[in-house]
Amino acid sequence: MLYLIGLGLNERGISKEGLLALKKCSKVYLENYTIDFPYDTNELHLDKEITPLGRSEVESNKLIKEAKSKKIALLVYGCPLFATTHMTLVKDAEKAGVRVEVIYAASIFDGIAETGLQLYKFGKITSMPAWTKNYHPESFIDIIKENQSIKAHSLILLDIGMSFKKAIEQLEIASKNKEILLDKIIVCSNIGNERSKIRYDTIEELKKQRFELPICFIIPEELHFLEKEVLEGVGED
Repeated sequence: MLYLIGLGLNERGISKEGLLALKKCSKVYLENYTIDFPYDTNELHLDKEITPLGRSEVESNKLIKEAKSKKIALLVYGCPLFATTHMTLVKDAEKAGVRVEVIYAASIFDGIAETGLQLYKFGKITSMPAWTKNYHPESFIDIIKENQSIKAHSLILLDIGMSFKKAIEQLEIASKNKEILLDKIIVCSNIGNERSKIRYDTIEELKKQRFELPICFIIPEELHFLEKEVLEGVGED
């Protein structure tokens, strides 16, 4: 039996259902490669030994092999099926005859509702990879353009470990290269915990501020009057 258990957005975000499932498990693993945790995982206090796993181990048959003979759990920050990697794990487990139970929790997509933007008005979610010397992908701008064509907001997830400074520079360069005009954008930092910070401003003004990981960007499109009212207040401490 394999449990995929969402941790939610802070160290207290795991559900009661998730805690009850953990009591049944002989081994507990933590997926630690898709997110910059906004807290020390020791703060989870789950009364279980937790073993971190990297991408190669999660994507191998390690978990499935173990789950054939005992109950094990994979803890995932946010919602366990937000990343496509974990859906692949579910399908592979089912093919191998291993039962899987998914226990949900809040995801970043729940958390960004705090901006005041209406979730049904978001288009495709995109990711911004960290650029290297010879690799400067700008395809995330194409997704923004596609969303803007239907007046949909765009959520941009940042590559793990990418600093705000590097990310905002990449966004600025790529938008100029792709000839897309960005007026005010939204930066969300540490959504869902006590250090949560949301700012709505021009790129130049946002550059003057400090944001802690994890961070995401939102490129808003045409705003409903209620969305605009909430956004105008998010920069106030």
